[in-house]
Amino acid sequence: MNRDKVIVRTSIIGILANIFLASFKAVVGVLSSSIAIVLDAVNNLSDVMSSVITITGTKLAKKRPDKKHPYGYGRVENLSTSLIAVIVLYAGVTSFVESIKKIISPPVPDYSAVTIVIVASAVIVKILLGRYVRKKGEAVNSDSLIASGKDALLDSVISAATLLAAVIYLVFHIRTEAWLGAVISLVIIKSGLEILGESLSSIIGKRISSDLSKEIKDTVTSFPEVQGAYDLILHSYGPDLLIGSVHIEIPDTMSVAELDKLEHRITEKVLSEHRVILAGISVYAVNTQNDRASHMYEDIRRNVMSHEYVLQIHGFYLDEQKMTIHFDIIIDFAAPDSGELYDHILTETQEAYPDYNVSITLDTDISD
Repeated sequence: MNRDKVIVRTSIIGILANIFLASFKAVVGVLSSSIAIVLDAVNNLSDVMSSVITITGTKLAKKRPDKKHPYGYGRVENLSTSLIAVIVLYAGVTSFVESIKKIISPPVPDYSAVTIVIVASAVIVKILLGRYVRKKGEAVNSDSLIASGKDALLDSVISAATLLAAVIYLVFHIRTEAWLGAVISLVIIKSGLEILGESLSSIIGKRISSDLSKEIKDTVTSFPEVQGAYDLILHSYGPDLLIGSVHIEIPDTMSVAELDKLEHRITEKVLSEHRVILAGISVYAVNTQNDRASHMYEDIRRNVMSHEYVLQIHGFYLDEQKMTIHFDIIIDFAAPDSGELYDHILTETQEAYPDYNVSITLDTDISD
């Protein structure tokens, strides 16, 4: 499956469908003096622009890496999603202003059977289009397509609301078009803010999914020499490029040559199974020739994990020659004062083992 072709083809289908719907709704809205239908047509035109931006963003994102941008242009897709959100917000704000004007000076609508049929048909078309676009977006991991699909599904609700306004007027002769237009506008604005928030979160750098993190760590620890995988860091440079690093626990008896071969095997397997590039693999040595180390670790682990907000302890190593104890801990972001908790654990451990020099590294809760 060619990802770019799927995105472009799906976007073109969306463009054609929305132009068709916008044309009919605009004509019907003007003839029936329905502001709700006219605004619905305007929203369809904003969807056309969204699809055009999706295609443009996809094409730009596939530019080859160069000296200025060695990781490529994949993040352009995040920017295109943000631009789509801004367009949706603009459409929502504009339509809200127009709705308020119509509330102050309401026109008299003139609905016909043709109007009702066209609006009802638009509801069905938008539901089908939205489900199709979102499904394709999820299949190729395209935030822009997913956003367009969600917007189309939202449009089906908007069209349904417009249909409801027509029914209310025909049955009760109550004009609700402008009020519904205002409600529709607020829903559009809310949708735009949600899409913008999600895209900006990706640009800022959000936490990787729990499932992906656990799958990669399972792959890394599938090697018998690896006793644990920690501190997985992944940076996204687009939907097709994840680069990161991980810490692994290995026996302290492994030679450099053995470790080099192991790292190559891990890197190749992670790339093959998850399409993730591990640019760096750091090492925690595990005591294998000191029985006392395991007992000390269990004692220290039990005490450290008894503290609220401590999520994990790893990387423990006892050096009897230098009389040092070292390990890493991860403290929850929810901790009121992680620094104070860290100092308390360090002091507590040092007092329990006064003959040793205790050092602790405070890691960040980066991934599950």
